Amino acid sequence: MQRIVYLESESIIAKMRRPDFSHHWVEYRQTLQPQVAERLAEASIAIVNKLPIGAELIAALPALRMVAVAATGTNNVDLEACRARGIVVSNIRGYAAHTVPEHVFALLLSLSRNVLAYRQTVAAGAWQHSTQFCCFDYPIRDLHGATLTVIGGGSLGSGVVRLAEAFGMRVLRSERKGALNVRPHYTPFDEALREADAISLHCPLTAETRNLIGEYELRAMKPSALLINTARGGLVDEGALATALHEGWIAGAGFDVLTVEPPSGGNILLAPDLLALPNFLLTPHVAWASGSAMQALADQLTANLEAFARGDPQNRVA
Repeated sequence: MQRIVYLESESIIAKMRRPDFSHHWVEYRQTLQPQVAERLAEASIAIVNKLPIGAELIAALPALRMVAVAATGTNNVDLEACRARGIVVSNIRGYAAHTVPEHVFALLLSLSRNVLAYRQTVAAGAWQHSTQFCCFDYPIRDLHGATLTVIGGGSLGSGVVRLAEAFGMRVLRSERKGALNVRPHYTPFDEALREADAISLHCPLTAETRNLIGEYELRAMKPSALLINTARGGLVDEGALATALHEGWIAGAGFDVLTVEPPSGGNILLAPDLLALPNFLLTPHVAWASGSAMQALADQLTANLEAFARGDPQNRVA
């Protein structure tokens, strides 16, 4: 009988269907890192979301046969250590193909139309004391006709492209940074930066993509450009971004992710003076979290467990 241990059940708000094979189910709403080894001691299947599953831990869990990641990103799991042990690692795919692109455009629209700045104008009483029917305190830019550079692909990048084209935007798909050859229908990385009125990131976080956007890249962008990151916080040098926003290297940024989450130890992007800027929007990693998307995630998670039990793992990354 499979022993399934779900370590972070409160990270998903959805109805989780139990798998259709014989199993013993153990569920914890939260798990601290020092508790992981003890709780997984007899588990054959571990369900995790963001908890690190490293090589040392894997070596201490002889019964473990599968790590079911309740997310798309698997950078918290040592995949090489799992491969060496023959442990299957499966992730979740495609569930956020609508909700993340919609969040990208919520940020893009808010920034390009200066929604927060105008809300602050109303709250401060400026509209109430205006000599005419409207206020022109901040510039408003249409997305129609603007150039959007998408860095990264998959269902999320493709979903953003689909919405961008519906808005009448010109879309550039960026080639990988430093690539010697440019694939058909892609644009060289540096050119894609320079041409963009807005950039949306959809890359996994790897050694190659860490700090993909740093001071050089931010300075290479148009001063009128917007940077959107709903992927991973480590893709952007956060110190460089803070300076860019304060000094006006770019026009604004919308982020849903930080390098460390939750940011209990603080983060430069949480500085009060930065959060007070109307051209910087920061949301707490919720781009993926619509009700329908979370239910789709939960359903796929169960399907991954069932496929593994049948001997035909799906969504396998290791």
